[in-house]
Amino acid sequence: MLSWKARMWLFLMQNRNLLRLRPKHEKTDWDSFEAIERFRQDVESGAARFGKIPEGIVVESVAIGRMKGEWISPAGTSREQAILYFHGGGYVSGTCQAHRGIVAKFAGKSGIPALLFEYRLAPENPYPAALDDALAAYGWLLVQGIFPQNIVFAGDSAGAGLALGTLLALRDKKVPLPAGAAVLSPVTDHTCSGESYASNARLCLSPEGMGPACARHYAGGADLRTPYLSPLFGDLHGLPPLLIYAGGNETLRDDAVRFAAKAEAVGVNTRLVVGQGLFHCYPAMAPLFPEAEAALEDISKFIRTQLRLQNG
Repeated sequence: MLSWKARMWLFLMQNRNLLRLRPKHEKTDWDSFEAIERFRQDVESGAARFGKIPEGIVVESVAIGRMKGEWISPAGTSREQAILYFHGGGYVSGTCQAHRGIVAKFAGKSGIPALLFEYRLAPENPYPAALDDALAAYGWLLVQGIFPQNIVFAGDSAGAGLALGTLLALRDKKVPLPAGAAVLSPVTDHTCSGESYASNARLCLSPEGMGPACARHYAGGADLRTPYLSPLFGDLHGLPPLLIYAGGNETLRDDAVRFAAKAEAVGVNTRLVVGQGLFHCYPAMAPLFPEAEAALEDISKFIRTQLRLQNG
């Protein structure tokens, strides 16, 4: 059974339209660029209200080639180890400013510095722009002298899917892989064929129609089943240990469930956690309710453990 705090936050998010004095949730024309621009602005303004940086976290801007990036680090830590963080936003939104507060939670709890980077967004820059930028960000870390075994990937939603696609691309390019990946509610199937797209349609907090529309925007003219774009359709052998979180009530639940099952079937060390009754990327809401706080602790422990295992 969910904690009362989790139930409270679930109620507030399900009825967020009422908090804005609107009787119904507004439908969005996701094929409209103007709607995407409004969505981006809403994400940024929300982050400005709720993205407070905890005490003891230091933020430093860096240039990663043409990309903007930020080191988000617990004070006093060295950069011999790193979390490479892939932000979410449906591939159509997301900045360092919008995700800084979320990434600070993982860096602070794990004690590991995190590099957050701004990959190019669709629809202006469709696939493979985001993948190319993610590969460049990982390459940049290697050039800084951080060894692959000292890096763990982390990401949420579209960024989580991008992290998994990047692992496939690195493996195929025969680039040494990081020590592991911890992902929240990953987008692994841009065909949106999972049963949970129908069964959780009324329960999911994500805006109606966003998933399929963002898939079209990100894919451009590419086949939606392209493995680096939709990792579920790839050969998953040889990936590093994976920790996958999803909410039981989200439409993306089966993206996580099916990917985890396929990875485990080919011998990948995979652990899946589905928070029953919970929602998209719920661990990012720590410390607001106990289930999110426990998930944040578990993910941070996974990150620390993988780095210790790889370094003896």
